[in-house]
Amino acid sequence: MESHPSHSASAGHERTGGVFFDDPLFEQFAVRSLTLDGCPLGEISTIASSIEEGDADSWFREWSAAGDRLGGYGDASAHADHAISASGSYLRAASYYRAAYAPLFGSPVDARLVEAFDKEAAAFQKAAALMPSPVEPVEIPFEGTTLPGYFCRVDDSDLPRPTLICTNGYDSTIYEMYLDFAAPALRRGYNLLLFDGPGQGRPLIRQGLKMRPDWENVVGPVVDYALTRQEVDPEKIALMGWSFGGYLAPRAASAEHRLAACIADPGLWDLLESMKASFTVLPKEVLEKFPDVDPEVLKPLEEHIRAIPALRWAVVQRAFWVHGIDSLAEYVHIAQDYSLKEAAGLIRCPTLLTLAESDPLSWNAERIHESLRCTRELVRFTNAEGAGDHCEGKARPLFHRRAFDWLDETLEVSPER
Repeated sequence: MESHPSHSASAGHERTGGVFFDDPLFEQFAVRSLTLDGCPLGEISTIASSIEEGDADSWFREWSAAGDRLGGYGDASAHADHAISASGSYLRAASYYRAAYAPLFGSPVDARLVEAFDKEAAAFQKAAALMPSPVEPVEIPFEGTTLPGYFCRVDDSDLPRPTLICTNGYDSTIYEMYLDFAAPALRRGYNLLLFDGPGQGRPLIRQGLKMRPDWENVVGPVVDYALTRQEVDPEKIALMGWSFGGYLAPRAASAEHRLAACIADPGLWDLLESMKASFTVLPKEVLEKFPDVDPEVLKPLEEHIRAIPALRWAVVQRAFWVHGIDSLAEYVHIAQDYSLKEAAGLIRCPTLLTLAESDPLSWNAERIHESLRCTRELVRFTNAEGAGDHCEGKARPLFHRRAFDWLDETLEVSPER
């Protein structure tokens, strides 16, 4: 799940009075770890208390140390044949290593980011080997290389089951997806196929593959792989995308018609329109020319973005690296390719869209809903129920309930498989 500080020019000035930090970016990163399965409040609070506000070096040092400590707990439990305790410790270690490199996200790539990512992957692999339900690392053939993934089975039988493919956004990894999706999916009898595509996780950090708009050409090979597995019911393959995956999943479903259902959390209609709505400091006549705008006109806005840590991280560090670009003008230009205007009407499978009240990515989910010609549903999440933030981050169980209940009904999946 990507963190998503608003692109608004006013963001970054207000103190959050947060649970862990006054710094809004650090608060966002810390709360993100808290929302994941198995990461306790006391542990995260203790880590946070040792970090200096806004100091990325301090942040990296303390979260990395926590990852090392939890990895040690895992090793001790594994040595004593306490598999459940060991796997839980390794999963938390993986989560803390991911948290450690969050502020470092960007290009040129910091060596510490690569180090922490490798530790995240190693800790997760140790956990996967001890899971009561099989968690198998896989390599999915893709355009002369492979994409990393995990195939998670309900049990060790070969019974064909409904299978959920999960796709990421800008800055998450397959390991973070497991922490969010595995328990609710496996408990309900769904196999889970997690993967990272171009611009995500290992393909970005280790393989140098950048984000691309034609996600149908990424998901197609993933579905090809799924269909080689006898544990997969070929008639009940669903795709779920979270965060920027709320664009990627519907885009894939517009051309990948072997999918039986699609979930977009949240529905993301058009990246360029989102930019225009956020860059309110620009004159109206400039916004009307997007994406054909003089780069010189955008330079003051880019300087403003670079001066505010939360905006710099979201745009300059993260988006520029993920897309392989160097300027705001380039970002505006490529944003026009990330649109569902032409694709939404081509989706055939039943589609669920979410709209969270305070999520800046959610604001035009209704546009997708109006454009769909398939069976569709728009589910709203509100601040009053604690679920109004990005990807319902502070109330994920509520999302799981609504999304999986819809999926059960759509795929006609019975309570016990």
